[in-house]
Amino acid sequence: PSGWPMPKGYANGMTAEGRLVVTGGVIGWDQHERLPDGFLAQARQTLSNIAAILAEGDARPEHLVRLTWYVVDMDEYLANLRELGAAYREIFGSHYPAMALVQVVRLVEPAARLEIEATAVVPH
Repeated sequence: PSGWPMPKGYANGMTAEGRLVVTGGVIGWDQHERLPDGFLAQARQTLSNIAAILAEGDARPEHLVRLTWYVVDMDEYLANLRELGAAYREIFGSHYPAMALVQVVRLVEPAARLEIEATAVVPH
């Protein structure tokens, strides 16, 4: 809205028309269900996994309208912002959808440091 400060790294809201592509909660494991060590490595793999799921639905990162991040340690997220931003831009480019960030007690996979849900809208 007019007069609000410009968000950095996310959008306050998005509008879109088209075909919906959604993911479940995606974590940073590989095709063999192995999680790398550390928040940043898991975040990078999680974003790559989301890009792969989007591609299966004929969607690209620029079609993302919403990301909901669940992290087990907010301080860990904040301590990695610079590197996380670089990984995000490498995988998704400079498209920033509406986002929410929530700290949770734990995730289903005990070694997972984060989980992300994604929503994309592919134009008709």
